[in-house]
Amino acid sequence: MKKYSQETIVGIFVLIGLLCVAYLTIKLGKMELLGGNYYHISAAFDNVGGLKPDSSVQMAGVEIGRVQSIKLDTENYMAVVRMKIKKNVPIQEDAIASIKTSGLIGDKYVSIQPGGSDELLGEGGVITDTESAVDIESLISKYVFGSVKK
Repeated sequence: MKKYSQETIVGIFVLIGLLCVAYLTIKLGKMELLGGNYYHISAAFDNVGGLKPDSSVQMAGVEIGRVQSIKLDTENYMAVVRMKIKKNVPIQEDAIASIKTSGLIGDKYVSIQPGGSDELLGEGGVITDTESAVDIESLISKYVFGSVKK
C-alpha cells in the first residue's frame, strides 16, 4: 500500500512539472490560446522596405501590438500589413500609419499617430492614411547621380 501512495505522489509531482513547462512554453513563445486580447486592423503601403511579421506596432513610442502578416495586393500592387492591436487601445479611423526605423540601421516597425475622429476602428478595420518606408538606397543613388534638386 505504501508503494502505491509513493508512486501516486511522484506521478502528481511529474504532472505538475509538465503543466508548468507547458505554461512557460506558451507564455515565453508569445503564443495565444483562444484569440487573446487583440483585435486586427490592416493598412496598405506602397513600400514596406524591410518590415517583417512580428515587428512592433507602436503609438507614442509604446508598443500596442505586433505585425501579424504582410501580403501583396495584386490588384493595386501594394503591400497590405495586417496588425494585431491590444483591445484596450482605441485607434481612430483617421489615424496615420507609418513605417519607421528604430535607430540608424535598426529594425523596422509600424508607428501609428492617432487621429481626431470620434469613430474608432474595430475588428477588420483599415487605416487609409499611410506613409511608406524611406528607401535610403534610392535617396543615396539620386544624390550620387545628381537627380536631387538643391
